[in-house]
Amino acid sequence: MTPPEPERGAMDAAGRRLSFLDFGGRGRPLLALHGHFGEGRTFTRLAGELGSSWRIVALDQRGHGRSDRAADYSRSGYVEDAAAVLEHLGIGGAVVLGHSLGGVNAYQLAARHPGLVDALIVEDVGAEVDDDLSFALSWPHRVPTRSGLLEALGPSASYLMDAVREYPDGWGLAFDPQDMNASQRLLNGDHWDDWLAGDCPALLVRGSRSTVLRAEHARRMAARRPRTGLVELPAGHTVHGTVPVEFAAAVRGFLGAL
Repeated sequence: MTPPEPERGAMDAAGRRLSFLDFGGRGRPLLALHGHFGEGRTFTRLAGELGSSWRIVALDQRGHGRSDRAADYSRSGYVEDAAAVLEHLGIGGAVVLGHSLGGVNAYQLAARHPGLVDALIVEDVGAEVDDDLSFALSWPHRVPTRSGLLEALGPSASYLMDAVREYPDGWGLAFDPQDMNASQRLLNGDHWDDWLAGDCPALLVRGSRSTVLRAEHARRMAARRPRTGLVELPAGHTVHGTVPVEFAAAVRGFLGAL
């Protein structure tokens, strides 16, 4: 399906700008939260696949996309940003979908603000997180040309195309790698209490080739939390980008059963 043209919105959160895309739609609201290095427009294809039956709002989380950098990248900071956007839009209950970083933010939002979350879709992240983004610290801040930036990014370039920007002093990325490294360090840890705190319907989506969410861990997550289903799709960590049609079908099936 042809993706809808989203409306760019923004709000003030304690002096910081939070930017988001509102894809419209006449149906119930769905808040989408991207992973590290990403931004809200990564869910453009999903919005097209779901059509007008759901109103998808995709947030550029703090330090990503068009949202401002933050003084910290704590768990509570991300969660309160998501809550603030829902409250700003007057949404009292939404399905919240999150990929990776956004997935933990989604289930922690459900645990800490249960009145704001009617259902969860968590894409390829666990209840225990242990990852390292320090490799990003070697990426350049500015390069004179776009091609030069892509060359400097090496194999990572194909995953960062949406984040490439032209600035007055050259080409760079829409985030600071130091922020991403700090954010990942604060994301690492045991989050089982938050995962198990809620009982709203949930769908856990795992990429069958993922090295981030292991199969056994995903099965434990689904088994221990009530009203939680597990779907595996033929992809790595970024399921929604690798198999967008299959991902949308899984999401659509879950949403249709709510």
